[in-house]
Amino acid sequence: MKAIVIEQYGGKEQLVEKEVSTPEIKSNQVLVELHATSINPIDWKLREGYLKDMLDFDFPIILGWDAAGVVKETGSDVQKFKVGDRVFARPELSRLGTYAEYTAIDEHVLSHLPDEISYEQAAAVPLAGLTARQCLVDFAEIKEGDKVLVHAGSGGVGHYAIQIAKSFGAYVAATASIKNKEWVEQLGVDRFINYQEEDFSEVLEDFDIVLDTLGGEIQEKSFGVLKKGGRLASIVQAPDEKMAEEYGVKAGFEWLEPDGEKLAQLANLMIEGKMISKVGHRFPLTEEGLREAHQLSESHHATGKIVITIP
Repeated sequence: MKAIVIEQYGGKEQLVEKEVSTPEIKSNQVLVELHATSINPIDWKLREGYLKDMLDFDFPIILGWDAAGVVKETGSDVQKFKVGDRVFARPELSRLGTYAEYTAIDEHVLSHLPDEISYEQAAAVPLAGLTARQCLVDFAEIKEGDKVLVHAGSGGVGHYAIQIAKSFGAYVAATASIKNKEWVEQLGVDRFINYQEEDFSEVLEDFDIVLDTLGGEIQEKSFGVLKKGGRLASIVQAPDEKMAEEYGVKAGFEWLEPDGEKLAQLANLMIEGKMISKVGHRFPLTEEGLREAHQLSESHHATGKIVITIP
């Protein structure tokens, strides 16, 4: 099968096209013929070697952790899926990712893909959408009427977080650049903050939840907009425990635990018209396509999700 691999850590030029063996599935796995995948910051961070102490994979590595496609083969213990099913997933982390024509996926992280949702729309969701859900629902225990601040609301995780929060009946503020104001507001944001002209920490107060996608000074300032008993979930760095204690809030770093049933809940939101994927950029499954996609992701100027199409 065709795949885009890295054979050593480094820049985007390490992404090369290769013919590799189709994965052999285990008894609890299915083989998925991929029609789309997407780019997430973890992809280029691993490519650069930033995560090698945390994720020690053998080379060659096929990057990518979003999958949308069709089941081509099932393991002997698989019960919920059959050949021909449309599916999507955030596979378990391994060196055999989704920049390829086929991938092996554990049954428990797989979800059926309704016919109403395209492969591109689906491929954008798993890692970013599940991350947003885990932060808001599992960690922060969001409820109707909560005031939620989402940083980088035009990004992959951010734009899903806005929609998930609104589905719970929350009041949502989001930071983004002015060029993204119109479509971010279309997601249902109640208070748009142009971070280039406004300091969120000076205009917001008494919030219940902050989703931190940026870290650093932004994270530190975020403590100040939370009420006592508020929750701060970060996807970039562990919050300062002393600051959390000082402000009387719950704060934590969230590392995604993929789950097929929770992914199915996000699919239901899409069917109900409560959540969409903003696919801002598309690239083909080629060496050059992946290099361009990584360059865009590293720039931090991508709008919504970057999707890779696989014919």
